Amino acid sequence: MRVLQVITLCELGGAQSVVVNITNGICDDHEVIVASGDGDGKMWDMLDARVKRVHCKYLKREISLYNDVRALLELRKIYKKYKPDIIHLHSSKAGILGRLAFPTKKTVYTVHGFDSIRVVHRSFLFLEKLMQYFCKAVVAVSCYDKKNLIAEAIKNNLSIVYNGASVPEVEKPVSFMLPDKYKKTVLCVARISPQKNCALFLKVASLLPEYAFVWIGNQEKVCEHPDNVFFMGNIPNAAVYGSLADVFLLPANYEGLPIVIIEAMSHGCPVVASDVGGVSELVHNDVNGYALDNRAELFAEKIKYILENEQVRDSMSKASKKMYEKNFTVDKMVDGYKGVYNKVLGKKCF
Repeated sequence: MRVLQVITLCELGGAQSVVVNITNGICDDHEVIVASGDGDGKMWDMLDARVKRVHCKYLKREISLYNDVRALLELRKIYKKYKPDIIHLHSSKAGILGRLAFPTKKTVYTVHGFDSIRVVHRSFLFLEKLMQYFCKAVVAVSCYDKKNLIAEAIKNNLSIVYNGASVPEVEKPVSFMLPDKYKKTVLCVARISPQKNCALFLKVASLLPEYAFVWIGNQEKVCEHPDNVFFMGNIPNAAVYGSLADVFLLPANYEGLPIVIIEAMSHGCPVVASDVGGVSELVHNDVNGYALDNRAELFAEKIKYILENEQVRDSMSKASKKMYEKNFTVDKMVDGYKGVYNKVLGKKCF
């Protein structure tokens, strides 16, 4: 069986991690091609050596008639060359162009966070409504997204497959190398973007000066921040640092089902995060952490409560690990997508 995975950007991010994990999870038994456009190319390094990589020169996030038309032609050429049995599209731009380029009966589209369209870029919602009929399956990554897709009349062949992640492997000892004066460490792994609420992170840190706040994933230098905040840049395999954190913090304005939270849970890390998207399906209040409104004082209160009560932290740590193992492993996700692929094919081939 030949499967083509298509995503707009080849940098590392949540959707790219899903592509990597699905691809590496099925390439033992199936031929897999991954096509992608813009980005730093770090996604390619995560793929199994047996996977065919195809760079789409004109596939870019920004809207451009010139590039988008040529990207559409690129995708059609890829289809003619490889004749895949399944095409799986990820991200909005690849989702639109791919559904125009590929046969409807073979195409699966995963919505990695519907709020990016429903709320942030609502002017494009009409395209999502129309394009649901140009694929055989639409997959939501959370119940939250499925509910909102249905509310916006996007329900044609709709299903849910939760994101999954593997436990990050620590190849060599890692350390934050922080001053000894900090009692505990709060970690965030994210790029700096309008989606990720870095201003909230800084405000929470200023309210809790006794703890170190570490941010991994910034591409640029951040000059102004409290003394207890440490920006470490874009570190490869950043997820391994979850094993060192006392609490994982994810401030955000919108989300799908964040892979970074799942990776933190795999380490048994309590989580305090913005209650957006599918976050509350990962983080259960008073069980493995807190999903909260974006108020710095509330975040600070819950983080301090966890860090100052060892029994609470231990209980939440065990709950995070247990919830991860039950619902959010790579194997669970891959099995879910195998079921979607089999439904599209009308027979069991995976």
